[in-house]
Amino acid sequence: MTNPATPAGTPPPCLRRSIGAVIMGFVAVFVLSLGTDQLLHVLEVYPPWGEPMHEPRLNLLALSYRIVYTILGGYITARLAPRNPVRHALILGIVGFVISLLGVIATIPMNLGPAWYPIALAVTAIPCTWLGGILYQRNQSEKQPASI
Repeated sequence: MTNPATPAGTPPPCLRRSIGAVIMGFVAVFVLSLGTDQLLHVLEVYPPWGEPMHEPRLNLLALSYRIVYTILGGYITARLAPRNPVRHALILGIVGFVISLLGVIATIPMNLGPAWYPIALAVTAIPCTWLGGILYQRNQSEKQPASI
């Protein structure tokens, strides 16, 4: 049965909020990651855009802040989810995994850096967003008043 207040062909409000939560988590990870990349390029920590980055320490640096941002993205997605916050965070992780897997396929042959880096991005996507969802859920349960 459709909601008479919802125009034909548009998803119900709960589905829109679910999609919006995942998109906002993704946008947060994307903007924070690229913003940090840009800052490190400007500060000349990283080589100029388009040049390979083979230095393992620099790739480890990039992976470390991307892990933090991915956890934050999972947290944001869980926070904005209309229900089932951890499930929404996991959906974000699956989206991130698929995009990262495409990145693995595209970038390894280009020899832009060590192969482990894009693989690590793909492998960490789901666990990091899951952790963000769990952290949100734990934070919410701590805010609940104690039952007598």
